[in-house]
Amino acid sequence: MSNQSEAKVAIAAPVAAKPVAAEVVAPIPNGLKFLFGGLAGMGATCIVQPLDLVKTRMQISGAGGGKKEYRNSFHCIQTVVKNEGPLGLYRGIGAALLRQATYTTGRLGVYTYLVDIFQTKFQRSPGVVDSMAMGVIAGACGAFIGTPAEVALIRMASDGRLPPAERRNYTNVVNALTRIVREEGVTALWRGSIPTMGRAMVVNMTQLASYSQFKTYFKNGPLKMEEGIALHFCASMLSGLLTTITSMPLDIAKTRIQNMKTAEGAKPEYRGTVDVLMKVARQEGVLALWKGFTPYFCRLGPHTVLTFIFLEQMNQAYRDYAKRNSEKSSGL
Repeated sequence: MSNQSEAKVAIAAPVAAKPVAAEVVAPIPNGLKFLFGGLAGMGATCIVQPLDLVKTRMQISGAGGGKKEYRNSFHCIQTVVKNEGPLGLYRGIGAALLRQATYTTGRLGVYTYLVDIFQTKFQRSPGVVDSMAMGVIAGACGAFIGTPAEVALIRMASDGRLPPAERRNYTNVVNALTRIVREEGVTALWRGSIPTMGRAMVVNMTQLASYSQFKTYFKNGPLKMEEGIALHFCASMLSGLLTTITSMPLDIAKTRIQNMKTAEGAKPEYRGTVDVLMKVARQEGVLALWKGFTPYFCRLGPHTVLTFIFLEQMNQAYRDYAKRNSEKSSGL
């Protein structure tokens, strides 16, 4: 009887299992957040630069009521390759990389920094409105930092379409920046900064917020997608489409203002963003505000996809590295 009761006690009171510690995700240092953002943007730019050049040429074509030089995006590509050679599609690549090193480093770094602050303070992921607000702030900061490189990029990308006598003939991005300062003054580096910042605020508000929301939906919604490249691709492609639709008019205004030439004492072609939008709509039609939609989306869509995929992979690589180091130091 005594043995049976002891057995019952043994069965009724099993040994308590050791609690399993929750996996701690290593925080990414702020400096690396900015570095990863810039590297992700630069990697994506190396792939999509030809589409960015086509987009710029298409937006400038027909400026001031002049004759349209290109029938469509494919005609633009053919013309550039024929007149400037295949490498002509990479004209301005130095300025494009500098733009990513400044603009994308700033916007993605600031955004991820703000998201971390939000999550630490409120103990939850940002909602749609929260993500949009942080995207606006990040976009404005990144655009202000990146405007000089943006001005150099627009001018270098559009130079080949001008008659030889009218070309600026910048040899590289450093030459472009120094000549702009010498010939037009330091403030010329921030020409078009208002539409650039406006566009960046719209782009980031739409792109970063929608990416976060699409990613959450695909993970937690009916599809139940797992974390990985497929999830990042789907979320970023839809984000790129929304961003293209909302930001194109401001992108055209930015491009026209930054590309215009200003002779001393002469009246500038455009007074500001609203003036560009009104003149384009009046002289070329309302749909001209979305001129170059195909190359713009073909550039922004893949650029968004590649940027976020590169960024997510670098973030994950750092977390894996930090986890291995933590396990080594704890003797696991």
